[in-house]
Amino acid sequence: MENNQNNDTPAGMTRGDFIKNTALASGFYIVPRHVLGRGFVAPSDKLYIACVGCGGEGQSDIHHYARAPKKNAVIAFLCDVDERPATERRKEFPKASFYHDWREMFEKENKNFDAVSVAIPDHNHAIVGMHAMQMKKHLYLQKPLTHDIYEARLLTQAAAKYKVVTQMGDQGASGDGMRIMREWIEAGLIGDIQKVYNWTNRPVWPQGIPWPDQKPPVPSELNWDLWLGTAEYVDYIDNLVPFNWRGWWRFGTGALGDMACHIMGPAFKLYQLGYPTEVTCDASTVYSGIFKEADYPESIPVSTKLRYTFKLKDGRDIQVYWMDGGLLPDRPEEIGDGDEGLELASMDDYEGGSLFIGSKGKMSCGWGGLYPRLLPLSRNKEVNIPPKYPRVEGGMDGHWWQWVDACIAGYGKAEVDSPFEGYAGPLTETVLMGNLLLRCFNLKVNGSMPGRYIVYKWDGENMRITNFEAANQFVKRAYRKGWGELTL
Repeated sequence: MENNQNNDTPAGMTRGDFIKNTALASGFYIVPRHVLGRGFVAPSDKLYIACVGCGGEGQSDIHHYARAPKKNAVIAFLCDVDERPATERRKEFPKASFYHDWREMFEKENKNFDAVSVAIPDHNHAIVGMHAMQMKKHLYLQKPLTHDIYEARLLTQAAAKYKVVTQMGDQGASGDGMRIMREWIEAGLIGDIQKVYNWTNRPVWPQGIPWPDQKPPVPSELNWDLWLGTAEYVDYIDNLVPFNWRGWWRFGTGALGDMACHIMGPAFKLYQLGYPTEVTCDASTVYSGIFKEADYPESIPVSTKLRYTFKLKDGRDIQVYWMDGGLLPDRPEEIGDGDEGLELASMDDYEGGSLFIGSKGKMSCGWGGLYPRLLPLSRNKEVNIPPKYPRVEGGMDGHWWQWVDACIAGYGKAEVDSPFEGYAGPLTETVLMGNLLLRCFNLKVNGSMPGRYIVYKWDGENMRITNFEAANQFVKRAYRKGWGELTL
């Protein structure tokens, strides 16, 4: 494929034209939807969704909207740079118009949909999400919200400025487990929280490897330049799409970005943690020969461990640990090898889990708050805490339906469990702040690696490391020429 660094917008439309046109579309609810064409009914009856991304998480999101119990979600538009997953979704939803380029879809169809769902690689999350909100479209955006800390901050501010209903794709936030654990915590079953351990089996894609030197042909079904989007241009990499992009810094956010919003989310939400004050990290190293450490700056380490320190509202510190790549905390002494339900209660959950250490006891859960258990397991037979908080219809499945209902109700009129404001935005910033450390782990400065094994001091409000200036280059990245900058 030709190296198109300028990446002009569709049909000769310049970047300025695109922003002007989408801004003019922001007031389309002045007249009822049924007079706007395509046979649409009033917005109080149906939510018309434009879906950016048709494979992987996008496929899951689309299917959940289509199964909404109230039948109030309509898949109105489909968009993907890759014909392979798009072909399957187009067969399933033949009435949905299809586009390859989300900018063209936004420019041409902005009056014909109410909301946008985004499930594409991390490096393009923010640019699509921001333009959707600037058109006053409600937004469902997959985890992590963004690739960079700065992007997460701006998307959070945009949700408030444009008054749209937002939801991050961390469905565990709507599950029963989160509410059960909140009830246990408020009943004092584990006492004052001291530490939380979080882990995942990820990565399940290649990491800690050199940048490929082959130049295979681009699959005919894939628009490589559009797939790159905001990322710096590189030649196509074999097997990068649809999944292995997660292991490269320029596109993905590694195991931490893939799973931490699910797995650290319970601690973050249940204890209202806010920004960390300090973070430390360890990471695997790779050797290419006898005592010769390989330098693979494009690739995320194979396994990592981080320790976040948060200040609780009562002034106490709490340590929250993250482990991936096969690393686990010590097995709790309360769990025996033969305990029934072990795989749901502790260390053997395939996706990952959390272990909460309190002054009066312990509890564990799978990713997203699944399968909450008190430890030792015998406690679960003895404790009966009555439900205090309403459950979401459908549990985790209800995460999508809850957003649809809230969009129809209007901004501020219905609750969602992972809004950008107050939860998903700050959580994403915290997750990505850990990646900032990991990028510094192998960062060479004058021939050495001064970013290793130090305690990083984090000024969350100002998004800055205060004791290692070199780290701040990773707070915000520059977009490729032709894609502008992210602005409110």
